[in-house]
Amino acid sequence: MSSGFPMRKRMEQFINELQTQIVTELERLDEAAPKFRRDAWTRPQGGMGLSCIFSCPIEEGKATSDVLEKAGVNISVVHGMLPPPAIKEMRADHSSIPYDGKTSLPFFAAGISLVIHPRNPFVPTVHANYRYFEITEQVAEGEEGPGKLVAWWFGGGSDLTPTYLDETEVKHFHQTLKSACDQHGSELYPAFKKWCDEYFLIVHRQETRGVGGLFFDDLSSEKHARLSEDTKRPRTPDEIFAFIQSLGNAFLPSYIPILKANSTKPYSEHHRRWQLLRRGRYVEFNLVYDRGTRFGLKTPSARIESILMSLPETARWEYMSDIGTNEDSEEGRLISVLKQPREWV
Repeated sequence: MSSGFPMRKRMEQFINELQTQIVTELERLDEAAPKFRRDAWTRPQGGMGLSCIFSCPIEEGKATSDVLEKAGVNISVVHGMLPPPAIKEMRADHSSIPYDGKTSLPFFAAGISLVIHPRNPFVPTVHANYRYFEITEQVAEGEEGPGKLVAWWFGGGSDLTPTYLDETEVKHFHQTLKSACDQHGSELYPAFKKWCDEYFLIVHRQETRGVGGLFFDDLSSEKHARLSEDTKRPRTPDEIFAFIQSLGNAFLPSYIPILKANSTKPYSEHHRRWQLLRRGRYVEFNLVYDRGTRFGLKTPSARIESILMSLPETARWEYMSDIGTNEDSEEGRLISVLKQPREWV
């Protein structure tokens, strides 16, 4: 779709195509496993979505997939009215949004969100999401279409959460994302990698959720211009959308080689136990700190199943567990990286 079309239409087309590509590739990895469940839904207040969910049941004591345990690749395209309290909060980053404390404004949001929890402990969990948000003026009665655009921004990122540390694979993941970023400016990867390390921090554990990747929010022309002293000018919406497309298209090459290389590795009950403990940490971050999860759970008429699809099917918490406390163990090597994030590329 050319740049002559509204950004909301271009983003909708992009996330639809990207969802299809990712789900198709994941299903191709294990053709004997159940297919993803396609759950199309509509939002009474305006909009629609498609949740593609894989949940691997245990039948007669055996998993029906050796590759995936749980996965979700969801898209949503929604619109409606933004209430004054939400507008007030958003004005912190977008002063162009009008606010009188009484008036609601129309909004539009489109995005893709995915989480993959593999079966094998030697395959990392991965998360990615890319989204577009805009606010417009209220149109006069009898007029059609959206009103004048008053604010817009993109957000998103992708990050890797291994159970066992393979530095070569972590470097591959980061290098793939960096290469996608570098097509659009050398300032992008360092800024968004640092933001990712800071955001995915489990504060009460003083460890990151995983080995990072990219994270950014409220990315608009003004925000981009403040990223670096080397930035010569603000980027246009078309340029930032091209950046989002590059990152979305980088997901499969960043992760699928890692998934393929490790899905058939033998593992023990000890490896599985550590995997479930690390998934417990994943749950802690998502339910305690993740802004998207918390916002979704507070939203009236929210689709709770879609919001919580990011959680693993199984997890574990042990009281005062000793696993991972030995710095020389494989588990301890991971913890040392989570306590002190590294530069991978």
